[in-house]
Amino acid sequence: MNKIDVSELLIFSGSSNVGLTDKICKYLNVKKGLISRKVFSDGEIWIKFKENIRGRDVYLIQSTMPPAENLMELLIMLDAAKRSSARRVTAVIPYFGYARQDRKDQPRVAVTAKLVADILTKAGADKVITMDLHAAQIQGFFDIPLDHLYASPIYTDEFEKNKRSDLVVVSPDVGGIKIARSYARKLHAGLVLIDKRRPEANKAEVMNIIGDVEGKNVLIVDDLIDTAGTFVASVAALKKRGAVKIYGAVTHALLSGDAIEKIENSEIDELYVSDTIPQNSLKPDSKIKIKTSATLFAESIIRSHQGESISSLFEIDKS
Repeated sequence: MNKIDVSELLIFSGSSNVGLTDKICKYLNVKKGLISRKVFSDGEIWIKFKENIRGRDVYLIQSTMPPAENLMELLIMLDAAKRSSARRVTAVIPYFGYARQDRKDQPRVAVTAKLVADILTKAGADKVITMDLHAAQIQGFFDIPLDHLYASPIYTDEFEKNKRSDLVVVSPDVGGIKIARSYARKLHAGLVLIDKRRPEANKAEVMNIIGDVEGKNVLIVDDLIDTAGTFVASVAALKKRGAVKIYGAVTHALLSGDAIEKIENSEIDELYVSDTIPQNSLKPDSKIKIKTSATLFAESIIRSHQGESISSLFEIDKS
């Protein structure tokens, strides 16, 4: 890619995903902005921009996975940028934490996804760019523009280059059927749905598989994988129903607890995840393969900066 006009564009990185920011800057052929971060002995975070950002178009890249300090750091960065008279401040949030708390599904609980949307706006964000929200309606929680990116091109390109015959795409629940359908259409594959119930958080039971997987190669698509219990149970159920090879394509890999061990010991052949959350503990021969999201974020940043369309990057089934 040719060097872009950086006269008004600056990209800064929080501490949660410096590697992804470096890849984005390399793709755009721009230098990462200079920023100082300190953590005092009591845990408080201090941020200072080390260059003039007055009147500039500023992009702050920070994933907000646990711990909560990642979100707090982003809020402080936003406030510092706004108080430094940046012309426009965009929060680039590769992984939007708290997205699973998107509704009041029982009495006396918070809708934390809405709370996070409000405090990001209050802290100074003029715009948000994020990828594969757990629930699409979270876009409506924001009173500022939000660009919602889809990771599907990362994985569909992989499977188009390395064709797997007799492929079917599996949605692990009803909520993911729209994205699974777009994968299936792009890959000219069949579509299968797993019917499951969730008795409590991070636990799910496979009740039924709707569709034929016998003798087929299977691609499970989802927005995130946390403890991997549900994912591994789905793999086992699909294998029991006659699936030949099983692949996964998951955007956000939280991989908490012993999730990596569960996946390595499962019957999955390969699991592709993105780098919206850094993965530093994977072995070279791991079944988990990293696909970078840097190109999509870089393209969205430059198109946002130049006032061009971002939706043209994707082909998402709207039905």
